[in-house]
Amino acid sequence: MILPALDEAEAIPQVLTRIPAGYRALVVDNRSTDGTAAVAAQDGARVIAEPRRGFGAACHAGLLAAETDVVCFMDCDGSLDPRELTRVARPVADGRAELCLGARRAEPGAWPHHARIANRVLARELRRRTGAALTDLGPMRAARRHDLLALALRERGSGWPLEMVLSAGAAGWRITEVTVTYKPRVGGRSKISGSLTGTARAVRDMGALLR
Repeated sequence: MILPALDEAEAIPQVLTRIPAGYRALVVDNRSTDGTAAVAAQDGARVIAEPRRGFGAACHAGLLAAETDVVCFMDCDGSLDPRELTRVARPVADGRAELCLGARRAEPGAWPHHARIANRVLARELRRRTGAALTDLGPMRAARRHDLLALALRERGSGWPLEMVLSAGAAGWRITEVTVTYKPRVGGRSKISGSLTGTARAVRDMGALLR
């Protein structure tokens, strides 16, 4: 499982202790200043550094470094439960889908209103463009490594998750989703949905891809 990380030293121990059997954490440190890399390594994760800032840059670095057939991606801010990765990965591992997303069932306070609205608009556009019955862009997801590399995704910012789904749809992939729990993050605010500025940056990156 690939965990892109930027200043998540407070949350990452909780995430790593909940990794299901058979999975190994690959933490991609995206120039953290709070000791995230050291904390993750101390807790047994494999850690690599990606000096180029950007969510997509961190995810791509993790994809290149991964060694498993099926790879999973997940935020490591404590908002998602790694124990649910088995449900997200199963449709891919069983050959029923090429990409599976974790559709968030949010607990109170987990999902800011402005971010929820933006996600709803994106999901509607994804349904129109891919034909998949998606309700969420899904920050927890699974696919086969060689398939993802073949997509040759170019986005290195916050639009990377969207480019993956759009490219997968264009390539004729079977895309599905399963419901996962979404909780308030541990410590601080989300770099994307936690502020209007972060959301605006994501809308900019994703809007460019949609155009």
